Amino acid sequence: MTSHDFLTMDDFDPAGKTVLVRVDINAAIENGRIQDSERLEAHGRTIAELSEKGAKVVILAHQGRAGDKDFTRLEQHAALLSKHVGKKVKYVPDLSGKTTLAAIRKMSGGKVFLLENVRMYAEENLDGKKTPFEKALYVQELSSVCDVFVNDAFSAAHRAQTSLMGFTHTLPSYAGRVMQHEYHAVQKATSHAQKPVVQLLGGGKPDEPLGLMAYALEHDQADMILTSGVLGELCLMAKGKKLGRKEQWLKDQGYLAYMPKVQELVKKFEDKIDVPGDFAYADEHGIRVEVKLEELPDLQQNVFDIGTNTAHAYARHIKAAKTVYLKGPLGAYEQKAFERGTRLVLQAMMDTKAFTLLGGGHTITALQKFDFAFKKFGHVSLAGGALLDMLQGKKLPAIEALKESARKIGYARKAGNGSSGHDPSAAPTPSGQA
Repeated sequence: MTSHDFLTMDDFDPAGKTVLVRVDINAAIENGRIQDSERLEAHGRTIAELSEKGAKVVILAHQGRAGDKDFTRLEQHAALLSKHVGKKVKYVPDLSGKTTLAAIRKMSGGKVFLLENVRMYAEENLDGKKTPFEKALYVQELSSVCDVFVNDAFSAAHRAQTSLMGFTHTLPSYAGRVMQHEYHAVQKATSHAQKPVVQLLGGGKPDEPLGLMAYALEHDQADMILTSGVLGELCLMAKGKKLGRKEQWLKDQGYLAYMPKVQELVKKFEDKIDVPGDFAYADEHGIRVEVKLEELPDLQQNVFDIGTNTAHAYARHIKAAKTVYLKGPLGAYEQKAFERGTRLVLQAMMDTKAFTLLGGGHTITALQKFDFAFKKFGHVSLAGGALLDMLQGKKLPAIEALKESARKIGYARKAGNGSSGHDPSAAPTPSGQA
């Protein structure tokens, strides 16, 4: 797969080249141990491809933030990456400097190094204006021993930080496989989507799904919004429905502050916003009980899932769509009594012929709980903030940097011999680099 927006790993031959790869393997830590993740596995495939093609692979990554409990070195990450790459990933406890640069120069084809956590260095947080990212010492030093930069960190692409932005000014720059596939999947669900487009928006908080709903409706990127969770409940209230005890809960959580925007959207796009018609609560024995919307005002329990009828109605919308996006679970799926809505909707997304995009950490956890294979869906995103920003039409700094690099390389090709293959020498070189 290639892109008209930026260059990818299909656009250069990595054999014999020293390839600097930025990944996002930021992971959860439990009892002092880094936890394996889908991101580690996905980036492992990118690294393995480059290594197998004869590249000398040098990896940049981060873990946590300074002052946080999960801020740590990357030694354990190297061990986990080794499993996914299929060969030893050597941990280098530094980011640049004479010893590290000398070790990189001596690398042979196929070898893989993981350098130290970039967030342990103050230069990672340059503002890019007072001091341009490419002026960072570690960018200059690593650029002097590397031939190519590959950015594979889509999930960090919404951040303008040195390791994501600086090398696009000093080295020929390309998107890695994770970056490439994530970017194209979001395009396929938004600007390049086949209609009708259905979005299922839920979760326990209203801010993110409300922002997505507003953008999709106001920019004609969705033909139908299927709501659940807090967003669904706010939409019901905006339609004048009574929710009983749940109204007080929403007020206590401060969520009624979102009502003006919800009411505005419901009034303007009422025919494009669907809401639950039934719900589920758990009785004193933890058994699921379903009630109709009309019964909520007299109900003494709080509801935590959509009902079966609503799930089937949403499934029919999914079946009629050509593009479907899901953000967040449809209920408190972690509990047996409240898993049905999420499970039925995910099953419908597996069965449809439409292109399906799923995003969010809770969505991935739900897929794992129900043992639903990722390959059964069009694309399961491993990103959070970057995905949300792109879905709302925001430009992602790291992707814009790749686009600019592609334009520079394109100009150099046009001015050169017109070859379709890439010549790294045609790209800008950093200070002190021949």
